[in-house]
Amino acid sequence: MSIYVRPAAARGHANHGWLDTWHSFSFANYYDPRFMGYRALRVINEDIIGPGTGFPTHGHADMEIITYLISGVLEHKDSTGEHEQIKRGEVQRMTAGRGIRHSEANPSASEEVKLLQIWMLPEAEGLEPGYEQKAFPEEVKRNRLCPIAARDGRDGALHIHQDLVLYASCLDHGKAVTLPLAAGRGAWLQMVSGQVSLEGQILSAGDGAAVQDVAELVIEAQQDSEFLLFDMA
Repeated sequence: MSIYVRPAAARGHANHGWLDTWHSFSFANYYDPRFMGYRALRVINEDIIGPGTGFPTHGHADMEIITYLISGVLEHKDSTGEHEQIKRGEVQRMTAGRGIRHSEANPSASEEVKLLQIWMLPEAEGLEPGYEQKAFPEEVKRNRLCPIAARDGRDGALHIHQDLVLYASCLDHGKAVTLPLAAGRGAWLQMVSGQVSLEGQILSAGDGAAVQDVAELVIEAQQDSEFLLFDMA
């Protein structure tokens, strides 16, 4: 069994005024050769975007991008013609593929927006750019592992071009969930809020953990908690 905990306070951090951001892996001006990603994962950024601000139009290629809204509203526009607002409980998947341009903005004049933005390598380069968005209400994540992104689109999950299943869970205090891990696969746990026990290790809001060589992963809530869990080849 191998579990490596990445404490929230040890992440890279930048405050640009309009954007307060924490990086689980090397990103932009934050570089640490020990933390370049985990398996297909390349970016997990916890972003807080101030009112009336956002990311201007910019480009991506050959990356699968998941946006998980924690609070507030995010406005998205891209070069495929999509123009959407993403709210708490909604998840967006963007396939950058051979090239896509987009912008992300906080349309509120008074409220911050908080989100996790996740980048993963696709299983092939030059894919057709694409966009998908879906609501996963809290009740479907309550005390279970709810798949929100998967290559096979299982149980209504968003489709992603990688051998990976991304689960979300809102776990009540004292409740537990279990994930069997097939031989050779790994997992990453990313805490959103609360506190859980992961095979005896305590993780709190913002913490992450890389897991491998475990046949079955047990996560128990020490408080009401929300987290994401990646099952990866």
